[in-house]
Amino acid sequence: MYNYQQNHLFTAQVADGIEDLARDELAQLGATDCAPGFRFVHFKADHRALYRIVYRSRLSTRILAPLARFACPDEQAIYTAARDLRWSDFLNPDQTLAVFANVSKSRITHSQYAGLKLKDAVVDWFRDRTGRRPSVDPREPDLWLHLHVHENMATISLDVSGGSLHRRGYRVQSVEAPMNEAVAAAVIRMSGWDGGSPLIDPMCGSGTILCEALMHAANLPAGLLRTAFGFMRMPDFQPALWDLERDAAARGDLVDGFAADLRGSDIDPAAVEATRANLSRLPGGDEVVVGRKDFFTRQDLAGTTIVCNPPYGLRLGRSEDMAGWFKRFGDHLKRHCPGSIAYVYFGDRTWLKSIGLKPDWKKPLKNSGLDGRLARFSLY
Repeated sequence: MYNYQQNHLFTAQVADGIEDLARDELAQLGATDCAPGFRFVHFKADHRALYRIVYRSRLSTRILAPLARFACPDEQAIYTAARDLRWSDFLNPDQTLAVFANVSKSRITHSQYAGLKLKDAVVDWFRDRTGRRPSVDPREPDLWLHLHVHENMATISLDVSGGSLHRRGYRVQSVEAPMNEAVAAAVIRMSGWDGGSPLIDPMCGSGTILCEALMHAANLPAGLLRTAFGFMRMPDFQPALWDLERDAAARGDLVDGFAADLRGSDIDPAAVEATRANLSRLPGGDEVVVGRKDFFTRQDLAGTTIVCNPPYGLRLGRSEDMAGWFKRFGDHLKRHCPGSIAYVYFGDRTWLKSIGLKPDWKKPLKNSGLDGRLARFSLY
């Protein structure tokens, strides 16, 4: 038996700073014994709960099912341990695989080389038995494998998500520096928005925040547009349970229109076009009002929930002083948005002090390498 079959223990990889949020989401989706760590949450789940988590989790990046754990003093130990697994349980030599690996505090210091040893073991296993070997496809393989080496202990896992879960499938157009989908979902969750007030993103870029808000409000599964999942490669995959879970989710999905008030705008016409195209991929997305507007001319934001990720300065690789821009931004919020709550993501947290408003709170939230902060402002 593989490790996950013995203990029903899995690992969710998550963005830095949202581990506790992810723990709560996993528990709501049916996980038990949730234990967060740095950029991960360990949890237990039965088959159906696992399928539900992979299908519906907005905050997890990948879900891993451990196959084997072993002492790993050197690269050869990876090869030897991997050769002992029965890889025909997961794929055949006509299919493709990919390996992603990370190492820390171990004698092995090169993650790419460690991953190569795992790949070699799988390929050689098939070649010895069939005379043929699976190919490597680093983009869309049939099977994703994960190798984690820490303090000279290694774990080989099956990626039961089948690729990063942040790739929802709705982003068909993009502009510069889009927000990661899982991070945008975390922003919506941190805001506590429940659809009771209009939600407006006045700098919507390619529409990621609006798409995630729509999926949240309409209870759409994060994996709605995905056609295949890694758990379908598990030797104990139960299609009947997966059908039940997918059908149950469908009964709760948006069917007869979208009730929540969602709106977006951007000064860039390409951004408006991208947002509309991406929203159109989702049920109810055509009901979201998106138009070309300059934020600094908008005076229709009173009594709303404002959520935005200003696409300026460091986030686009420019180093100009943005203090003046953020001061103007804060002044506009204060003067023209009474009764609103604003949730603003600062990719460069140093600009927080330039906005001229005292935040109710600020929370660390990393996005694509940016050590950012999400801040809440109550506007009176």
